[in-house]
Amino acid sequence: MRFEWIVFSFSLILLLIGCGNQKQSSNDEGKKTMTFQEDVAFLKKHADAVVLTDGSGPAIVVVPAYQGRVMTSAFDQNEPGIGWINYDLIASGKKRPQINPYGGEERLWLGPEGGPYALFFDQGKPFTLEHWRVPPLLDTEPFDLVTWTEISVTLTKTASLVNYAGTVFDFRIDRTVRFLSPGTIGTILGVQIPDGVRGVAYETENSITNLGQEAWTKKGGLLSLWILGMYKATPTTTAILPFREGPEEELGPIVNDAYFGKVPADRLKIHEGLILFKADGQYRSKIGVSPRRAMRALGSYDPARKLLTIVTIDVPRGDYVNSMWEMQDDPYAGDVVNAYNDGPQGDGKPGLGAFFELETSSPAAELEPGRTLTHYQRTFHFTGEEADLQKIAEAILGADLRAVANAFAGTSQPR
Repeated sequence: MRFEWIVFSFSLILLLIGCGNQKQSSNDEGKKTMTFQEDVAFLKKHADAVVLTDGSGPAIVVVPAYQGRVMTSAFDQNEPGIGWINYDLIASGKKRPQINPYGGEERLWLGPEGGPYALFFDQGKPFTLEHWRVPPLLDTEPFDLVTWTEISVTLTKTASLVNYAGTVFDFRIDRTVRFLSPGTIGTILGVQIPDGVRGVAYETENSITNLGQEAWTKKGGLLSLWILGMYKATPTTTAILPFREGPEEELGPIVNDAYFGKVPADRLKIHEGLILFKADGQYRSKIGVSPRRAMRALGSYDPARKLLTIVTIDVPRGDYVNSMWEMQDDPYAGDVVNAYNDGPQGDGKPGLGAFFELETSSPAAELEPGRTLTHYQRTFHFTGEEADLQKIAEAILGADLRAVANAFAGTSQPR
């Protein structure tokens, strides 16, 4: 009798554990590794989602309701997506007052974020996290779908914004996302892709047109096109920002590492023409590179997943808006490329999610009425053996992947 009771009790415990695990699994979709197809199925429960592919295997998915974001991409639709998606927030259906970080590995914002011509702070408010908020245009308002083919989608949005100085901007945003066929990637990058390396890539064409009656001038503040990508952070991921070498008196500082407080030395390293930035989603920090230092490419590498990401842009001459959260001496001494790592906020609250960002910006849009400024960005992901990925990384980023992988060895714990 005692033996039977012990067996029954043990069985009951196993049953309860199993039920608990099933409940956790069903209510926590975003915590397990999801395939691209599962990501798409989830997104379609909450908004229209457009899959772009040429049928060769790789694919990307765009959501017009989330400002035409590329939510994620994959080498094969049965494999995990590369972009970070905020399953919990999307599933909740709730809207937050400051920001709704739905995720997405490429989204469109407008700059500047802070400063005398800020778009993310109301006039007269201090530049603190408490008063920061994303304009609904760039956060919760859908873009209008114009055209859609198997490999491209075009969206538009007409809107108005008022900056920190009180200047009113009336404008139209046009955004086209194009899937790039794997067979064209090597030609576009100007590098031979080794056999055995798989890739997925896309480009976006982002434009802003002045619909107002007055010219946009520096005196009232200018806008810029700002493209940000949210990727899954891991303990072994490093962001890679090449820079133009030369004396500081000629080119200025190598890196701006003071956006949210100086980045600790064990999270930021300068190595042979590269800025290496720890991208583990465990420490809120941001860096930037000025137009005098920035190169046409930046990226990231995770040796654990054998995942190499490369983002390319043009770096036109011109002024770039300054997004620092302060009243700046020079509002047009901003950065061209940035990397952001999420983590706990200054007030001790948890971060937005386990992601990091690669970001690029256009020059400031000093536009006469009816004129347009356009910013192009291309995103490439590769997976394969490190020796093969090295050939791509060396050609485009000038990076030694083994050195990148070892840059932060032993610093995986959050600070």
